Amino acid sequence: MMKLYWSPRSRSFSALWLMEETGQPYERVLTDITKGAQKTPEYLAINPMGKVPALQDGEATLAEAAAICAYVAERYPQAQLAPPVGDPKRAKYLYWLFFAPSCIEPAMVQLATKIEMSPVSAGWGDAQRVFDVLDAALAKGPWILGENFSAADIAIGSGLNFAVRLFKMAPSRPSFERYLDACAARPAFQRAGVLAAG
Repeated sequence: MMKLYWSPRSRSFSALWLMEETGQPYERVLTDITKGAQKTPEYLAINPMGKVPALQDGEATLAEAAAICAYVAERYPQAQLAPPVGDPKRAKYLYWLFFAPSCIEPAMVQLATKIEMSPVSAGWGDAQRVFDVLDAALAKGPWILGENFSAADIAIGSGLNFAVRLFKMAPSRPSFERYLDACAARPAFQRAGVLAAG
């Protein structure tokens, strides 16, 4: 059984949501970051970065929410959280899966810190462009790949939920509201929300 190392009110939400979407049993291992549990030698052996979430599947361990999404979607293909290898939609699936940590999260930091970055120097371009690109993609809906929900929606939905609804760092847009409402209506999202609240 997979073990998910998590902490309430943290970036663990995406991994909790993912695991709930699979419908498979998993063990939640509370890693209380407010008490330094992520700094113990035992936890650093699982994730040397000392962050949550992290996942242990037998002898395999990994961290980083998008990597966990990719791994779990492949381990449980019956959950249909990723287009199969060879499907042309897989390219966009991978693009959006990694858009969340490589574009949305840095854009949130840019907005929160009011840092002026050269769009040429910053790997994510700039916050305005990130949210414009996301707005255009979500306007087509209902999900980031169109008709089919995927693990990419977990990564994008979690990041957008943090940016727009929880921390109000990014201004909302009609496409964001529609998309976030659709995410929040999913039973797995609701179960993960209860768990993540601690």
